[in-house]
Amino acid sequence: MGNKFGMFIHWGIYALTEYQEQYRGRKGIPREEYRKLMQQFNPSEYDPEEWVEMAYQAGMRYICFTTKHHDGFCMWETKHTDFNIMNTPYGKDVLKMLAKACEERGMLLSLYYSIPDWDHPNSYNEKSTHQFPLSGSEHPDIELYREYVKNQITELLTGYGKIYTLFWDISPRINDSSVNELVRKLQPDILINNRGYDEGDFSTPEREVPEGQRFERMTEACQSVGEQSWGYRKNEDYYTSKFIMYSIDKIMAMGGSYLLNVGPMANGRIDDRSAAIVKRIGSWYIQVREALEDTQPALDMPAPQGCIPVRMNDAIYLHFYRELPSCGVTLRPLKHIPQSVVVLNNMQPVHCEIAEMPDKWDMETLHAKEPYLHLTNLPVEELAGEPIILKIINK
Repeated sequence: MGNKFGMFIHWGIYALTEYQEQYRGRKGIPREEYRKLMQQFNPSEYDPEEWVEMAYQAGMRYICFTTKHHDGFCMWETKHTDFNIMNTPYGKDVLKMLAKACEERGMLLSLYYSIPDWDHPNSYNEKSTHQFPLSGSEHPDIELYREYVKNQITELLTGYGKIYTLFWDISPRINDSSVNELVRKLQPDILINNRGYDEGDFSTPEREVPEGQRFERMTEACQSVGEQSWGYRKNEDYYTSKFIMYSIDKIMAMGGSYLLNVGPMANGRIDDRSAAIVKRIGSWYIQVREALEDTQPALDMPAPQGCIPVRMNDAIYLHFYRELPSCGVTLRPLKHIPQSVVVLNNMQPVHCEIAEMPDKWDMETLHAKEPYLHLTNLPVEELAGEPIILKIINK
């Protein structure tokens, strides 16, 4: 997995509630009452080509789609439960439509699958989390339910073309390597996350930015445009694009991929606020993407506080994943002028000098400390809304 930027999409019948994806669990809605939402779901404005184009224009190169969330509703034509998209007024396989749109645009497709299932009578697992309380009508059976999972995964991995990654959600806390063995048998090149029946191939920090300079393991971080939900919420508290961009910059400079989530409305459209955030982030991302994708650590480069240096061929990129406090940076112990330094965000040349800095004064000798490379007049005010990345070419 080369580190990539992707779009996460949480969409299901819960969009009708305009609350969030865990509506049934958070509100304690009985199974039969929640199932009635299926009869109201008719996303007549669903346009997968529009979703894919929005993602592509933002620099994203894969889409991860929620085939089944915790509520158990399936967004594809499955033979193993009637609680699926084909039994709605819409009556079309939205996943098949999305897969076709991705293939036509050259977009990779990943699939999300929730292991908890609040609709299936055998699914309750006391070892795990995100379980709906038992009402007396269920028949918990971990083995039977695991067969159901395998049957559905087989459908998903044989009917929708090449799948890039599989995003299990909520570990069952049961180790069974046969599940991922099946996955790899069906899709030999697939990458699997660490939330399933074993550790899989990659880690998935959610809504957090870990400390450090480089991930030790393949990593895909995920964040939503909204603070309160992943599925559509009418009165969402949206993150600022600045907040998300700083998160993307740090994760990708550390060598990770990044999934940014939107939750389409019940009619199938992505709301204007979410779309605007994706567009704003995309304009920054496309400008600086050479510093984000397929880079290597620049271990020989000084790293000021709040900065990660990476390398690509002859270029070194300084990622300032925290907001710069001033318009200057001193790179100790460098003592030579690079061939060129530009602000990658807008390609503005940066003034370089070898200078003694007044704040580095030796009180014992009463002399300034050694001169080092000083980069000054950085456009911190003009670029206050996004992470600054400097591109350095050495002689």
